[in-house]
Amino acid sequence: MPDQSMRGFLSMVERDFPDQFVRIAEPVSHEFDITAIVFELELSGRSPIVVFENVEGFEMPVVTNIAGNRRLLAGALGIASDDLPAAFQERCQNYIPVEVVSNAPWQEVVFEGNDVDLTRLPIPFHFEVDAAPYITAGQITARDPETGVDTTSFHRLMLKGKNRLGVSLHSRRRMYIYHQNAEARGENLPVAVAIGTHPFHYMGSMADSYPTEVRKYEIIGGFFGEPYRVVRCSTAGIEVAAGAEIVIEGEILADVHEPEGPFGEFTGYASYRSTENVFVAKRVSMRKDAMFHSIASGMSADHLVILGISREAEIRTTLQRSLPNVTGVHVPLNTAGALTAVIGMRKTEEGQPRQAIMTVLGTDSFVKCVVVVDDDVDIFNLSDVMWAVSTRVRAEEDIVFIPGAMGFILDPASHPETHTVTKVGVDATKPKGRDFAERLVIPDEQRARVRTIMERAGISL
Repeated sequence: MPDQSMRGFLSMVERDFPDQFVRIAEPVSHEFDITAIVFELELSGRSPIVVFENVEGFEMPVVTNIAGNRRLLAGALGIASDDLPAAFQERCQNYIPVEVVSNAPWQEVVFEGNDVDLTRLPIPFHFEVDAAPYITAGQITARDPETGVDTTSFHRLMLKGKNRLGVSLHSRRRMYIYHQNAEARGENLPVAVAIGTHPFHYMGSMADSYPTEVRKYEIIGGFFGEPYRVVRCSTAGIEVAAGAEIVIEGEILADVHEPEGPFGEFTGYASYRSTENVFVAKRVSMRKDAMFHSIASGMSADHLVILGISREAEIRTTLQRSLPNVTGVHVPLNTAGALTAVIGMRKTEEGQPRQAIMTVLGTDSFVKCVVVVDDDVDIFNLSDVMWAVSTRVRAEEDIVFIPGAMGFILDPASHPETHTVTKVGVDATKPKGRDFAERLVIPDEQRARVRTIMERAGISL
């Protein structure tokens, strides 16, 4: 039986990938230090899990960057990193009913009523532009008052006071609809926020294409390959992850709006857009030795890797229905994990790259630029992709523009009222039917030979 908790994932990483697990015992401030350290590590080419053991003014440690490394996510699934999109799509379609258990470690310590004080949690202040400290790793769960089906998803939560959080439901998806349905009845929407869950939880929570009657928890179970274990809260029968560290129960108020934001979003820009909803906490439960889980905001790997994998999976599945010669899909981290897609293809006919471009732009409204390359180009290496763009593209023939296309609300380049953008497709494949310059290649056997020589010479790679 796999350990379905965040702690189980951390133990696996510390055991199997010790170089990707960092503990910091030095005192750090919850204001800016935590997120800044994650970005400094990324600038040096590293993306380990980081545990901050000594957060000034708080007794609770903070763990961050648990989903910032494709290698670790692949390790948890028992696959190679390049196989993540295929595995994501496959497991998202393997719905497994939940297992309701009677108790969970997060029920060990409980605060209710006037004893609720969210300011005692080490909620990080991520960027100077942020309006306040933000809970970024809180998975909100609620039931649709119309159908009774629940969902779980990320929404930023701004600390406003001891029991008050600002929340933006800007995705305009299920949680937003559930709140509208409750509001139409003149009711608040009961919710529970789980903090500190296994990364499989939020991989499953980011699935897009599934029937309305399917629960997100059933999709999460598909990632574990067994029923996801949940516990029923005191709030409206809502069920939350048994493996969570902290659970906050309360309501998103009906017909109440207060300023929320700005917040450093995944685009790498401050976002002032918000639905300006208000969440009031009524109960906080946690483990005795709880760890506070935070996701570094902005354009961090922790914020973007799973978003990119989910986009890759959706695009790959759609493309391979009509273009089985597509060899891979990558949505790069440094294009905000959503805005650009690189497609690898073993081209057999002219026109296939343009077909791929139209298919991708018709599949995913987040994507605004599609680059198609031959299968000799490493789609996970943007230097290689840009080499293909620079040496294989004839701009007048190979670049297409689609003006007035649907974008998404957080893209700062989208139209402020319609959220439309001009989308771009780039065919960076070699032309068929005529000779083209031959690429210089060092064979894998030769690379392996010289690596051995370098290692013997004490040259580390």
